Amino acid sequence: MHKFLAPLALLLASANPAQAQAMDAVQGDVTLDNFTFASGEKLPELKIHFTALGTPQRDAKGNITNAVMILHGTGGTGKQFLQPQFDDELFGPGQPLDAQKYYIILPDNIGHGESSKPSDGLRMKFPKYDYDDMVGAQYRMLTEKLGVKKLKLILGTSMGCMHAFMWGTARPGFAEKLAPFACLPVEIAGQNRMWRTLAIDAIKADPAWKGGNYKEPPAAGLRTVASLLMIAGANPLALQAQYPTRAAAEKYKDEAFTRAFGRADANDIIYQIDASRTYNPWPNLEKITVPVLWINSADDFINPSGYGITQKAAPRMPNAKFILIPASAETKGHGTHTWAKFWKDDLAKLMAQ
Repeated sequence: MHKFLAPLALLLASANPAQAQAMDAVQGDVTLDNFTFASGEKLPELKIHFTALGTPQRDAKGNITNAVMILHGTGGTGKQFLQPQFDDELFGPGQPLDAQKYYIILPDNIGHGESSKPSDGLRMKFPKYDYDDMVGAQYRMLTEKLGVKKLKLILGTSMGCMHAFMWGTARPGFAEKLAPFACLPVEIAGQNRMWRTLAIDAIKADPAWKGGNYKEPPAAGLRTVASLLMIAGANPLALQAQYPTRAAAEKYKDEAFTRAFGRADANDIIYQIDASRTYNPWPNLEKITVPVLWINSADDFINPSGYGITQKAAPRMPNAKFILIPASAETKGHGTHTWAKFWKDDLAKLMAQ
């Protein structure tokens, strides 16, 4: 089943002319029948929602030749890429991912957005998906439902960055180019695994959670998750520069917490955070021979630059270019990946190769 819905208008009610390309976006759903997860669990139907920009171009055999896929991070959706800091920099005429030139696919991955997820009704009985399942669903969406057998580019941010490395190692060459932003190609361990499990533990320790069958959201657990995510995603240098007094810092903290708290379902959060548990492309990096633009930022709490991992990993991919964006009062911590102004020119060079 493949269904297109009405043109996208939400998030863009006050759009200016520079956002006209996003106003032309459409939303669609595909249904993947008899989806088997790596755990052995099955769903008779798995829904994957996506947003699309541009028009497919086809060769003489009917194959789509201009498809690009952009993958969101943990807790995100495809529609997040229609925000001005991304959309206005990339999708307009003459820009690196000009929607008049490329067919741009922005999926909501399993457990996220409008795709199938625990909060739809199964709660903790939803199959225990991992990144292999998410990438497998992306592949089936493209090949079985959208008619895409080849991608010009996979660009992934955070979790999507990790998915891009998985695509490169598991299906070498399916994407002609890879742009993984804000991740490391190693098993989720150390501090990274610790803060994730602290968030999961906080929800499960809340008496209101009731094993996932709560009637009211487990507020105490969700408060801890929101607090951890605020710290994990922050740029300390920018926060010190912008909020140099106790009063200013606490005022900002309260405002940011209010924006973050309670926006997601507790069971969905557990699944989203834990899905990275089996991720580890490290043994197979040599399989990635296509051009790679790999970008991290020096102010990223989740993927610190001092581990020495990038220096070992990049040379194992013969056509990889690694860039570390210096920390400044303007960078956005882990979230630098979705502010295209920091890496737009580098992406343009990649697409011109």
